[in-house]
Amino acid sequence: MVYDNLVPFSFTKNGIFYFERRVPTDLLRHYDTRKISYSLRTRSAQVATTRARRAADQLDEYWYYLRCKDAELPGKHRLRMTSSSVQAAPEVAIGDAVLLSEAVSIYLKQKGHGRPVTFHRAAERSCGYVIDVAGDKDLRGYTKKDANAFRDALIKRGLSGSSITRIFGTVRSVTNFAASEAGVSFNNPFSGVYFDRQAGVQEREPLVGEVIDTVQAECVSLDDDLRWLVALVSDTGMRLAEATGLALTDLVVEGDCKKVIIREHPWRRLKTAGSSREIPLVGKALWAAQRIHFHAAGQVHAFPRYNRGQLTNANSASAALNKWLKPMVPTGCTMHSFRHSLRDRLRAVECPSDIVDQLGGWQTNGVGHAYGRGYPLEVLAKWMRKLV
Repeated sequence: MVYDNLVPFSFTKNGIFYFERRVPTDLLRHYDTRKISYSLRTRSAQVATTRARRAADQLDEYWYYLRCKDAELPGKHRLRMTSSSVQAAPEVAIGDAVLLSEAVSIYLKQKGHGRPVTFHRAAERSCGYVIDVAGDKDLRGYTKKDANAFRDALIKRGLSGSSITRIFGTVRSVTNFAASEAGVSFNNPFSGVYFDRQAGVQEREPLVGEVIDTVQAECVSLDDDLRWLVALVSDTGMRLAEATGLALTDLVVEGDCKKVIIREHPWRRLKTAGSSREIPLVGKALWAAQRIHFHAAGQVHAFPRYNRGQLTNANSASAALNKWLKPMVPTGCTMHSFRHSLRDRLRAVECPSDIVDQLGGWQTNGVGHAYGRGYPLEVLAKWMRKLV
């Protein structure tokens, strides 16, 4: 990183110019970072200068707006309500106006308690995209034209249809909730926006039996904590984040009831309420659990290297393991492919679908499936043993 004195508010990295501007101290409460930094996408000092100055001017203008919004109106104490001013007032009082940035705060304050940092980031990032495109307006100020421009901007970013669907869903949730909390009548323009939801979406491919056998053999050969994690996922179908965040006590390897208990921990939440479950340990998953216990030295976590902070770092595990898997698996397959494979493997032994759903933590359709505690572990173990 080299700071460039000729181009304002910039530095270079590998020859590329980057914009950087520190957020003023009095406006830090509006941001989740102390500085704004992004690529100017050019190696030309002349082009970078133009783009950096434009960005700086835009920030100065917006920061002026934020300061004015927070400041007292000059001469406010001299104002008097006259008949003309009452007649000219809008249908909804000014106090009822809710900016999108305020809507995010309302949403996170009410619904963000106890939710993971990803929940907060999704709301802030998704609505931040809207503000970048259409500005920070009162919720009723957004139009279908703004929503369509927002869609076009996301498509221009190269996002897949599934990512755009997720972002729009977050924006709708934030705006609908905030409008409801504020008692604002709101026809949401971000509903019913058309785009190709399948654009750029890649189907997740399951792994076939021969590939799984090859990967598991390599796990046994290398016999370290990373390979234990792969082996554990391969014969349980757990989500990688579920496995990475296991406590040592979640792996029960003694007695007749060998199992992994998937439950919520302070360092790792579960994706859904139905994700809490028990899976019998069989095959290489049982081998991995036994190896973890054999090498444990009073540790709390099954995989300490990914639990050094307050939260489980499943993204780091995903990057490392997918890189290791890549030469051994077909193109497009990842660690998550083991989860798809489990469903196919259970289908192959004619396992009932509601047992498959219970083992994988998938939602089963129908009201009746919500009654009772599900199948006992002995029944689940009978079907899991058929896989190996």
